[in-house]
Amino acid sequence: MTATILDPRTALIVVDLQKGIAGFPFAPPIVAASARLADAFRDAGLPVVLVNVTGGAPGRVEAVRPQVERPADWADLVPELHPEADGTLFVTKKTWGAFHGTDLHEQLQAAGVTQVVVTGIATAKGVESTARAAHEHGYNVTIATDAVGDMDPAAHANAIERIFPAIGETGTVDEVIALLPRP
Repeated sequence: MTATILDPRTALIVVDLQKGIAGFPFAPPIVAASARLADAFRDAGLPVVLVNVTGGAPGRVEAVRPQVERPADWADLVPELHPEADGTLFVTKKTWGAFHGTDLHEQLQAAGVTQVVVTGIATAKGVESTARAAHEHGYNVTIATDAVGDMDPAAHANAIERIFPAIGETGTVDEVIALLPRP
C-alpha cells in the first residue's frame, strides 16, 4: 500500500549507514536519500534514530562469515546523516534487527512515537528485521523504498514487493516528505 499518512509522532529509523557498510557501490543513493529524510524529520521536529551494528548473532549459519579485522571507524555513522544534530537518538545493535537486545523500543516509547519510517542497508536483513519487529511492537510502519538497498537484488525485490506491504506501507522519500507536518 502506498504511504497514506504519518502519525503525529513518527520517528525515522536509519539502519546501518555506517562507514564499513555504506562503502558498497550501491550505497551512495541510499545514504543521500536517508540524509534527505533525516533533515526533513528534524525540520519537522520529529525524532531521528541512527542505528549502527558492531557484531553479529552467534548462531550457526551455512553462509561463510569472513573473519577479517575491521578498521577502527567501521561502525562510525556516515557524516551525511549529521549524527551530531541535537536530539538524535542512537542504537548500537549486534544482530540484524534494531529492536533485539537494544533499548530502541524504550527510546521510542519515551518519545511518544507510534509510527516509524525505516531506511538503510540491507533491505532484506537489517531493514526488514527492524521493520518486522516494529510491526510486532505495535508501531505503524512505513518503508521509504528508494532509501533502502541490498547487495542481493532478488532479496531486495522480495522485501519491497512482498514483505513490506504485509507489515506496513511503502512510499518514496518524496512521498514520505510530503506527508510530514509543516513546522
